[in-house]
Amino acid sequence: MTDHSRHDDAGLSAIISERRRLINLAYRLLGSLSEAEDVVQETYARWYAMSRAQQDAIESPGAWLSKVAGRICLDMLGSARARRERYVGEWIPEPVPEPGQWVSGRMGTAPPDPADRITLDESVSMAFLVVLDAMTPAERVALVLHDVFRYPFAEIAAITGRTPAACRQLASSARRRIRDAAPPAAPAARQAGIVRDFKEALEAGDIGALVGLLDPGATFTADGGGLVSATLHPIEGGERIARYCAGIAARSQGLTRLLERTVNGQPGLVAQYGGVTSTVYAFEIADGRIKHIWAVRNPEKLRSWGVD
Repeated sequence: MTDHSRHDDAGLSAIISERRRLINLAYRLLGSLSEAEDVVQETYARWYAMSRAQQDAIESPGAWLSKVAGRICLDMLGSARARRERYVGEWIPEPVPEPGQWVSGRMGTAPPDPADRITLDESVSMAFLVVLDAMTPAERVALVLHDVFRYPFAEIAAITGRTPAACRQLASSARRRIRDAAPPAAPAARQAGIVRDFKEALEAGDIGALVGLLDPGATFTADGGGLVSATLHPIEGGERIARYCAGIAARSQGLTRLLERTVNGQPGLVAQYGGVTSTVYAFEIADGRIKHIWAVRNPEKLRSWGVD
């Protein structure tokens, strides 16, 4: 093998090795795994559209790929608002499973590819992604790139077209939003216990136990995307949520299995109908009570979930 071809191989593997980081970056920015895959594909298409001389002139291919992916995400976030206005019902970020439950590929047919997996930490919890979704695109990009991926503000400025000082300000206001919106998370074991109690109370049809597990001011949000039945507006109040969930459980008894699963790195539940995932439930738990339940039913957002 010539030095030149060795250099080619090393360069190619360096470029390909960036894929996982780009998927993780784009997923946090967009809250959609399928859109994140599109962004990464487009980023690589732009790299390979350049001549060899142009590629060689780029000092840090990794930084170049991140910058391009960041800009594509920023553009997509700008147009997402208009798309959301046409979305049927509530829009919830796409949930991701724990690595052992992962089905890779859009339709779950391809063998699992570690490069497509999302690294699970607190920056992908459903509560965090929902707060991110309420931010302006520039705030979201500044916060995720700086606080999660440790990019310097000078690099973020090149992506957003703002000054480093303005990016610092954006990240700071985004951080305040996170602090104001998200209560400190309970330890994972405590959360898992509450989710298990909720599952058991649902299966027993015990409305009193459900009310005891829910915060009186809790919210239940569902996302069917207009493709399957789902409540179009959030349900407010622990007692109303308990009755609603118990009603669903009673109607689907014997048809649906409820399984304890990790959802975006946190304890959650998965409902399976005929062995196929029909709903993924994510929870926000604070002070020993369930504050929020997100029920993702849109089948387009459940493609990464396995079939038992």
